Amino acid sequence: MDIGVVGTGYVGLVVGACLAETGNTVRCVDADGEKVARLRAGEIPIYEPGLEEMVPRNVAEERLDFTTDLESAVQASEVIFIAVGTPQDEDGSADLRHVLEVAGGIGRAMNGDKIVVNKSTVPVGTAAKVREVVAALTTHRVSVVSNPEFLKEGTAVDDFLRPDRVVIGTDDPDVEAVMRRLYQPFVLTGKPIIVMDPASAELTKYAANALLASRISFMNEIANYCDKVGADVRSVRMGIGSDSRLGASFLFPGVGYGGSCFPKDVKALIRMGHEAETPMHVIEAVERTNEAQKSILVPRIARHLGGLEGKVVAIWGLAFKPRTDDMREAPAIAIIEGLLAAGATVRAYDPKAEEVARTLFGDRIVLCGRAYEAVRGADALVVVTEWNEFREPDFQKLKARMRHPALFDGRDIYNPQAVRDMGFHYEGIGRR
Repeated sequence: MDIGVVGTGYVGLVVGACLAETGNTVRCVDADGEKVARLRAGEIPIYEPGLEEMVPRNVAEERLDFTTDLESAVQASEVIFIAVGTPQDEDGSADLRHVLEVAGGIGRAMNGDKIVVNKSTVPVGTAAKVREVVAALTTHRVSVVSNPEFLKEGTAVDDFLRPDRVVIGTDDPDVEAVMRRLYQPFVLTGKPIIVMDPASAELTKYAANALLASRISFMNEIANYCDKVGADVRSVRMGIGSDSRLGASFLFPGVGYGGSCFPKDVKALIRMGHEAETPMHVIEAVERTNEAQKSILVPRIARHLGGLEGKVVAIWGLAFKPRTDDMREAPAIAIIEGLLAAGATVRAYDPKAEEVARTLFGDRIVLCGRAYEAVRGADALVVVTEWNEFREPDFQKLKARMRHPALFDGRDIYNPQAVRDMGFHYEGIGRR
């Protein structure tokens, strides 16, 4: 099948590469000519495991191409995915400017009947808006499908190739048949293709992310209560997670969620509720809890050290999660800003996010090329992102390099008693 994908960010690049991997001819469009040139040369502008092998392979096989020419890509394609950003507007709503601009470009370029697929995360009713924009600019038939993505950064390629489910929002049986054919290679193990109306498909994405975010914020509140009463959140989590009605996923406490999806989608759903005069009280509480959780360790560090003025604090992990360099809404940002505001010097290390952090903080923090370099002379170490390389450090080596052996475990990856037995002051999130 001939496919067009507009946008080469996390979603668009993964969609294009994975569809090309199954034999489709895919043309990815981006307005940034420099980015297109880099992609054609096999240079991947984001860190996402699997893309570095998949993109050059499919470019070499001439199944995948990158271009700035939207018109030619539209005219050569049967199905066109819109995968551009929907940034958060000032009022918390999703900004559809880029989506509708692309819709206009598709409408002006159409040379025959087309299927336009909204892959971007968009509010309920966007499929109708896109169809209206395209239809006003062409006499050709256009069908607009809502096809939300459920990709997790760090495992996005695997999530696309082996999805839990595929959601297709369309009322047209012919369009449904095309979309089923496109996705059939990815559901050979029996995972479902779920077809529904476009509005329900659009809401499914927001509802899924809001529910996952709710589990995180709920468990963080339970962990904070554990700290007050001497309970151990790990035991509580096991007791909850063993219930078949609940399961163990997304019940790990920590310093809050971040990234490109949960924060933006939660805020957008809150705004959508207000616009429909249906306040989202639970979701609003989820957001408030998460924002507070991001900075919860800063006063604890200050209390233990007797203030932060003149102190050196090491940070391990800057990306919002492992296996990505994405720092959008990362808890590390709130922690670092809190430490700096209190007069601390921050030394930080992340395996992949150093350049992103340099853009965000400049010379306000010391970025280190190695984990143990970051802790040199530190009064405290804060583990913010649970990269695998942090899970089994040499604690004696760590202690020897620190001025004061204090470890604040923002992801509860260590055994508290074992760390204390090695001479550290240890504080986790909800751990006895």
